[in-house]
Amino acid sequence: MAMGHWRTEQQQEFWIATEELSQTPRHVFYERVNELLAEAGFDAWLEQLCRPHYSQKGRGSIAPGRYFRMLMIGDFEDIDSQRGIAWRCSDSLSLKSFLGCQSHEATPEYLSLTRITSRLPLGEQTGARSHTSMRPGPLRPEVR
Repeated sequence: MAMGHWRTEQQQEFWIATEELSQTPRHVFYERVNELLAEAGFDAWLEQLCRPHYSQKGRGSIAPGRYFRMLMIGDFEDIDSQRGIAWRCSDSLSLKSFLGCQSHEATPEYLSLTRITSRLPLGEQTGARSHTSMRPGPLRPEVR
């Protein structure tokens, strides 16, 4: 049998079908949180709450549901900076799924998070966050 040779130049594939991308195990916790948020109509409620603070013109921004899910990730994983939250979300396929992003889609940058934080009044941010992560219930059990 002849000796094989290491190829120094290899042609890269032009494209990869989505079926060929690796499927990672989903994070059961975040899937359940998404189910609970859907049952509660969280995204529609949140968009109605935030609508007055967005312009009707211009390029679309990050959906309020995606923004607040990123804040939830920061709460759940004890990440205290928007830059850290953005990095964590971009690094995890299960968190991309939680945010509603496709595996090949980029997650929002931390500067986008900062822009939205400055746009929304503190009352709306506090109200939306208390609606999910701050109150005892199915998303956060009561501490005894």
